[in-house]
Amino acid sequence: MVIGAFRVRFKVIGARSLKEKRKILKSLKDRISRMNVSIAEVDDQDKWQAATIGIAMVSNDSAYINSVMDKMSLFLSEFPGVEILNIETEIIHV
Repeated sequence: MVIGAFRVRFKVIGARSLKEKRKILKSLKDRISRMNVSIAEVDDQDKWQAATIGIAMVSNDSAYINSVMDKMSLFLSEFPGVEILNIETEIIHV
């Protein structure tokens, strides 16, 4: 079993309130969850200009997890309304 963990911190561009931030995050999370991964906001919940999300997936193939992480990085870098500040990835073999 292989577990992939992905933590992304980004700046929310154009949000002037927590409500606007949540709208952008909801759209982002809905689109990413279609990739058969689990996603949640894990930090910066009280900041309207920043967000940190955690994404996790399980597979029996680390190459597959790497390819999904690459697709997510590309997707996030092109997503309107956010600017990536930091990405951390980890693959755990159990």
